[in-house]
Amino acid sequence: MTTLLLLNSPLVGPATWAPVAERLRSLGREVLVADPRSAEAAGQVVLVPHSNAGLFAPGLADRLDAVATVYVDAALADDAPDTAMAPSGLLAHLRTLMDADGMLPPWSHWWPADALDGLYPDEATRALVEREQPRLPLAYFNRRLPVPADWSRRPAAYLAFGDTYADELARARALGWPVEQLDGRHLHLLHDPDGVAAAILRLEAALTA
Repeated sequence: MTTLLLLNSPLVGPATWAPVAERLRSLGREVLVADPRSAEAAGQVVLVPHSNAGLFAPGLADRLDAVATVYVDAALADDAPDTAMAPSGLLAHLRTLMDADGMLPPWSHWWPADALDGLYPDEATRALVEREQPRLPLAYFNRRLPVPADWSRRPAAYLAFGDTYADELARARALGWPVEQLDGRHLHLLHDPDGVAAAILRLEAALTA
């Protein structure tokens, strides 16, 4: 059976995928949740990256010979030999947040408190996700990630939550990928795991039928 490899952003942790992983397993699917920097899987695999994990998906798909990739409100790599880890505007913002050692605060502390209102379904979930957030150095975002040639020609689909990644959704459409859009914010996978799991399976089926 094909394994669904759910890739969490390195800026957070596996708790962001936990409810969706539970729903998929209840439907009889083999599911792994992993950081894209260290993900491994044997046999046939479909990658399902969220957020910043999307940048790692082309290289991982190449290394694991993935059957397909379903991007979930995720960043997309450039069509170049390498890709930036963060857009220039975000980098400028992050430079204002780093400490004397070049370390950044956890992801949820990058934004004003009111910007996070409603992002989590409840305070218990927020606490769980925030406990897993690492502190990363600014150098993580200054580097460029290698990208395999013609990566966007591999089977892929895109699931968007609202308009957070509107440019990426438009790009996926231009590439001719199957796409879906759910009404929600960036962590909608915590709010509606049933709907997100169902959408992932529909897009997977469109790619592997």
